[in-house]
Amino acid sequence: QVQVVESGGGLVQAGGSLRLSCAVSGRSDYVKTMGWLRRSPGKEREFVAAIGWDDGITDLADSVKGRFTVSRDNDKKTMFLEMNNLKSEDTATYYCVGGLYQTSRRFYKIYAWGRGTQVTVSS
Repeated sequence: QVQVVESGGGLVQAGGSLRLSCAVSGRSDYVKTMGWLRRSPGKEREFVAAIGWDDGITDLADSVKGRFTVSRDNDKKTMFLEMNNLKSEDTATYYCVGGLYQTSRRFYKIYAWGRGTQVTVSS
């Protein structure tokens, strides 16, 4: 069974940068896409980014395009989220997820959830 663990969250000033990592372990051949979701207090869970584990094709939410980049290192079984020009509205708990994905449906089947890592952007 696939397991994921996030790291790299923290406190940063608006305009700053952070890099999140997600380490993947266990049997993961059935997980075709990895990605990031986030949730802020009082808000719905929000899609942030996705990357195909085999082909590396990425998808980003409109709210983070041009600022965030998602990548992966297959050899190290690790996914990354590079976040630049952070804004206060990016403050959230960020969750690493893995599952099945379609552009129109986003993650419609999630096999793995991380515990989350907190990102706080101060203005």
